[in-house]
Amino acid sequence: MAAPVLLRVSVPRWERAARYAVCAAGILLSIYAYHVEREKERDPEHRALCDLGPWVKCSAALASRWGRGFGLLGSIFGKDGVLNQPNSVFGLIFYILQLLLGMTASAVAALVLMTSSIVSVVGSLYLAYILYFVLKEFCLICVVTE
Repeated sequence: MAAPVLLRVSVPRWERAARYAVCAAGILLSIYAYHVEREKERDPEHRALCDLGPWVKCSAALASRWGRGFGLLGSIFGKDGVLNQPNSVFGLIFYILQLLLGMTASAVAALVLMTSSIVSVVGSLYLAYILYFVLKEFCLICVVTE
């Protein structure tokens, strides 16, 4: 019996370039968000570059309960649980996954890309709700990477 043939997906060159640019920006911003979180833990008086005013404070949002494990994983796996990581770590993993899978032309990769993107949108809507209605903050880094 012959091995199954994986379908190949053709992606226009401009779309591939746009994906690389968005993923690169997402990776860099996720690294910066991780840096802000670490600095805020080390020094509570740290003022990040993205803290632009009284209502635009990314460090407040990133250092909040919802800035780690989406505010959910800590209560499920424990505050020090291995899965209760800063949201920026999940963002970094997401953008790297999008970048690597975007380099392939398989239908399976396209399905994983689509599924992970949908999960990401749902998570982003949840965090946007928390940001606006619970924290009452505007986090520039959070909004750009969501």
